[in-house]
Amino acid sequence: MKRTLIKNIKSLAGIHTKPHSYLKGEAMSILHTIEDAFLLIEDDKIADFGTMDNCPTSIEHTIDAQGQFVLPAWVDSHTHIVFAESRDSEYLARLKGKSYEQIAAEGGGILNSALKLESMSEEALYEGAAKRLEEVISMGTGAIEIKSGYGLSYESELKILRVIRKLKENYSIPIKSTFLGAHAIPTIYKNDREKYIDLVINKMLPQIHEEKLADYIDVFCDEGFFTVEETEKILTAGAAYGLKAKIHANELANSGGVQVGIKCNAVSVDHLERIEQPEIDALKNSNTIPTVLPSVSFFLNIPYAPSRMMIDNGLGVTIASDYNPGSSPSGNIPFLLALACNKMRLLPSEAINAVTLNGAYALELEDQLGSITKGKLANIIITNKMSTLAHLPYAFGSHQIDKVFIKGELQSF
Repeated sequence: MKRTLIKNIKSLAGIHTKPHSYLKGEAMSILHTIEDAFLLIEDDKIADFGTMDNCPTSIEHTIDAQGQFVLPAWVDSHTHIVFAESRDSEYLARLKGKSYEQIAAEGGGILNSALKLESMSEEALYEGAAKRLEEVISMGTGAIEIKSGYGLSYESELKILRVIRKLKENYSIPIKSTFLGAHAIPTIYKNDREKYIDLVINKMLPQIHEEKLADYIDVFCDEGFFTVEETEKILTAGAAYGLKAKIHANELANSGGVQVGIKCNAVSVDHLERIEQPEIDALKNSNTIPTVLPSVSFFLNIPYAPSRMMIDNGLGVTIASDYNPGSSPSGNIPFLLALACNKMRLLPSEAINAVTLNGAYALELEDQLGSITKGKLANIIITNKMSTLAHLPYAFGSHQIDKVFIKGELQSF
């Protein structure tokens, strides 16, 4: 048995001694801590923790964390890190005045990414995605969801999902895979939407099921993409193959995506830049967790999801990066904490809970990750020395993660 002791921790944060699925409303502001603490790891699990008065001795592998904080690693529950190339040319077009919707209508956006991916080999696609995965792990991410959706053809969607499977095989970080064939209508099907939807349902889904390539199914239910009716049809088809729903909803308009997500028992509804009280009320009466993506709002200059209002109405909220080449080319969770606090008016404790325990719930990993709990996986981060955890969002331009452990192993890339 390998044992690692982290001692003299300034503050051990994110402690839960009792089972919690996720935190809602006022509970999101509570971040349970132990000052002057230790944490003991045995193999890949958290074995014990407490005050230094009760610290074990004679542990071979010992880290002195004096002046440092220890937290559960971030859980990024919404990303698209398997893509071919950046879309920085579109960034320049937006700076010159074109909207995200205009660029998409002209064949840019998701369709542009799909075109670039079509000619890229699976090996090259894997290499790029692996570099991005290592990058986000170095910034404290300890579990991640990765979507397809930049293929938009039978061959390319399967290629992305096979790359995700290879990442699962080669990295110890927990990874969930989501099939997002319904990300956009490919150009060749723009005059026959039903034919593409039929391809998604009757050709892609059976093969994905046969190869066990996905954990979830997703649809971009929004203005200019997929309708509520189309979304329900696709999610229902996915459910028949055992794929639970996750959904892109209400990014560009109040699309009805929240309601259809709830109707289809979605684990999460994501984006939510444009929702109002009826959507919040619907979420309160469901087990679906809202996931907000503040770096999309930052990058596209669109409204931020009303996270403050959601929490004040008793909802639990998850924050994720949406790391992708077009609307959020970053997986930097510490920067998301700053956006959540500065732009959404969340407290640091609320933002941290949103990217730990609540993020784990959004990936159905809350029994394994997201908190400092005995028996959970030892996916943890050690910060640099700092005065309080408010320093994480406060000093948003600095790299503030000293060490990252995944399943008890110190990561080094």
